[in-house]
Amino acid sequence: MENKENQIVDENSIIQERRNKLTELRKIGVAFPNNFNPKHESSELHKEYDGFDKPTLEEKNIEVVVAGRMMLKRVMGKASFATIQDRTGRIQLYVARDLINNENNPELYSSFKKWDMGDIIGAKGKLFKTNTDELTIEVTEISLLTKSLRPLPEKFHGLQDQEMKYRQRYVDLMVNQETKDTFLTRSKAIQSIREFMVNNKFLEVETPMLHPIPGGASAKPFVTHHNALDMEMFMRIAPELYLKRLVVGGFDRVFEINRNFRNEGLSVRHNPEFTMMEFYAAYADYQWLMTFTEDCIRSSITGCGLDLKLTYQDKVIDFSQPFDRLTLVQAIEKYSDQFKSEDLQNTEFIEQSLQKMGEELPPNRSLGSLQLALFEAVAEEKLWSPTFIIDYPTEVSPLARASDSDPNITERFELFIAGREIANGFSELNDPEEQSERFKKQVEQKEAGDDEAMYYDADFIRALEYGMPPTGGCGIGIDRLIMLITNKPSIRDVILFPHMRPE
Repeated sequence: MENKENQIVDENSIIQERRNKLTELRKIGVAFPNNFNPKHESSELHKEYDGFDKPTLEEKNIEVVVAGRMMLKRVMGKASFATIQDRTGRIQLYVARDLINNENNPELYSSFKKWDMGDIIGAKGKLFKTNTDELTIEVTEISLLTKSLRPLPEKFHGLQDQEMKYRQRYVDLMVNQETKDTFLTRSKAIQSIREFMVNNKFLEVETPMLHPIPGGASAKPFVTHHNALDMEMFMRIAPELYLKRLVVGGFDRVFEINRNFRNEGLSVRHNPEFTMMEFYAAYADYQWLMTFTEDCIRSSITGCGLDLKLTYQDKVIDFSQPFDRLTLVQAIEKYSDQFKSEDLQNTEFIEQSLQKMGEELPPNRSLGSLQLALFEAVAEEKLWSPTFIIDYPTEVSPLARASDSDPNITERFELFIAGREIANGFSELNDPEEQSERFKKQVEQKEAGDDEAMYYDADFIRALEYGMPPTGGCGIGIDRLIMLITNKPSIRDVILFPHMRPE
């Protein structure tokens, strides 16, 4: 406790010292200028000139203009070295008193020596190589652009406190290259998905984030109030019902990379605000969707420049092979030797089994609901290789089309990788009368106490009554997919600003 208090006192004294420096800058009217425009970035300079030897580089007499945050500084009397970091990487500066002092600012070098780690500076100069062959800028002009009032984390270890990394992501990005790489990879993966969808003739659209009726998933919504309309509204739990309205309207292939909001707990797999990609294709069924989803995920991996054999948490996942396909019952049998197929048709047996394992029974104790609960208890976390679980029971799939051969199951799949759900898709239910009946059953479940059951959406039923072509739809959890691609154990590692409890 004493060490922590000492750290706070030390940090406060450093902050006060830096505030004093800022006060001096204000007095001479040079605090926070906005008159510097960098023309070069560190990565492009390294890429283009690292291969040059010292004499050749000096002969070329290359002038550059850069800006960035000062991450290192070594003062050595009349000359110093500093390292600045821009958005692409780092480059070294050589700052000599005789080169930067001038008639307008004869004390510039003395001022530079007082600048702090974390300050943002601009510099102009010529490229050269040091005796250790490091690409460096011999500075002829330098200026302080932004005064940093808070010290960076200890320079050799960076920001190590995991909770602090989530709370102060801006600092995490400054000092941890691995974190920055994670979010660069995330951006590449999403861009690859977007290009894959557009190349397959899907139209990217935007649908409302404020809904008068929450729908498209079984989840507890966030509730808000619209003052002008004086009505209760809900943050989007899924865009599904709006995207299918667009299919009704004639957009046969649509997708949306969207933010969803579900009023659920926090865990390594759950954040109340998360990103999904949902897509809908007319004249497609769930079999087509599974193959398409496989291809989309592979595209997101290769688009990041990665091999299709990824290592996640010290285990190899091979995305190059066809994904496995099992029913709920088959998965339970495969991953738990205590259950046989005939037992899994007995509701009483499954109830007793779940109770013995200490599992919570579903509100609706139908056979399908119990089978799903048992699957989640004994099989889900063991699905490490990419596996489609198919043919879900009708009572747990209120928006999916029932199978023509067995009305008790739907043409639905969920994709599991590394023991967690990554995607959910199905042949869409386009029969308005059947959809109406399923909504009514959801309302009954809600009235019986199920907070995650769906509402009745009369406008969606009206849309279906105009006629929706046979359609397949799927949602892919972007955050969980990025966890796999970047080998991160928690969803908070791949969300720039995850939700946290108050400090």
